[in-house]
Amino acid sequence: QVQLVESGGGLVQAGGSLRLSCTASGSILSILLMGMGWYRQAPGKQRELVAVITSGGSTNYADSVKDRFTISRGNGKNTVYLQMNSLKPEDTAVYYCNGFVQTTGGNYWGQGTQVTVSS
Repeated sequence: QVQLVESGGGLVQAGGSLRLSCTASGSILSILLMGMGWYRQAPGKQRELVAVITSGGSTNYADSVKDRFTISRGNGKNTVYLQMNSLKPEDTAVYYCNGFVQTTGGNYWGQGTQVTVSS
């Protein structure tokens, strides 16, 4: 089992920046094998992928955040970051950290952190 805890959300003006963090704890093997990502869900909308990073460091981004957001992983691999620059009001959502282990089918979620971008 893996537990994920997010931090770093808040209120920011359009054009500003925020950095989200997510720390994993639990099964060390799962954490080392785990790809991690960030999803977001705005009111009345479905949860959508923002960015993912594999255990090997490959990344993928939603088109809407490319060139503005950067996902990275700490050296210990149990922390994932999302650096968000040039924020827009449409980035307002609850951001969820996700961890997935392809070999076992493990799929884990954090509790979510609110990001609000004012115009």
